[in-house]
Amino acid sequence: MLRRRRIAAYGLCRDDEGRVLLVRATGGAASAGRWLLPGGGVNHGEDPEDTVRREVEEETGLRVAVVGIRDVLSDVSHLEDVGTLRHQDRLIFDVRVVGGELRPENGGSTDRVAWVAPPAWSDLPLMPYAARILGVGVPDEPAGPEVVPWQSAVPEGARRHQRFAAYGLVTDPAGRVLLALIASNYPGAGRWHLPGGGTDFGEGAVDGVLRELVEETDQRGRVDGLIHVSHRHHGRALGPEGITMDWHGVRVVYRVRVDEPTEPRVVEARGSTVDAAWFGPDKALDLPLTEIARDMIGTHLRS
Repeated sequence: MLRRRRIAAYGLCRDDEGRVLLVRATGGAASAGRWLLPGGGVNHGEDPEDTVRREVEEETGLRVAVVGIRDVLSDVSHLEDVGTLRHQDRLIFDVRVVGGELRPENGGSTDRVAWVAPPAWSDLPLMPYAARILGVGVPDEPAGPEVVPWQSAVPEGARRHQRFAAYGLVTDPAGRVLLALIASNYPGAGRWHLPGGGTDFGEGAVDGVLRELVEETDQRGRVDGLIHVSHRHHGRALGPEGITMDWHGVRVVYRVRVDEPTEPRVVEARGSTVDAAWFGPDKALDLPLTEIARDMIGTHLRS
């Protein structure tokens, strides 16, 4: 059975009366007639925030501004008609209306749009991810084949690849930050980075960052909030075996606490990390850091 991955971005938009903007899907058998948050797939090289603005306007006629990232949900669906398992990483943004006029999409993947009040949305046939975001019971989904997580990898022979990754801004009770040193022959070699990496097929972002934390540093942590989402597009990145690729990475960063820190060590053999260590935030900023590590430490930890 084929396995496919998709990154998507959606907008949670409320009006002054507390109503939520929802659209009705016209797609395949699994989603037709169900209501969901406006949004859709992130195009290769596209900033997820641009995806939200584009998709909301296409589906509803309204222009929105992105307020911030709310949540990341992951799910696997069985597309029986095409013999495919599809893993979707769904970025949920808070958005607010800044213009436009409410109208349904013309000839697209949705056919109705409405502002729906809290009592009413519980009675709608919602997509499971939308039900979770709105805090109502999650609809039962037909059981599909068992999904065994497997290592995310670039498809053999690929020249273009989109990757979803989760990282942690990891601290201990003393206020130190945990960093991982990137191995040679990997992008960013010789720089200190946030622990984390690509999530596996069938794996959620929180599970992925905690797994990577153990593999790269041998620390056990707990996630304490989602703080950042960004993307990076490199049209001529060096991929596996020296192959040049059109690479697009979408990454989220969680605040992670390690309540009982130990001496870090790299557990994963022959991976992208060769060392790990605890640093005071100011000391960390004197190190050769990746761009995202410097940004997260400078924004959230520097005294």
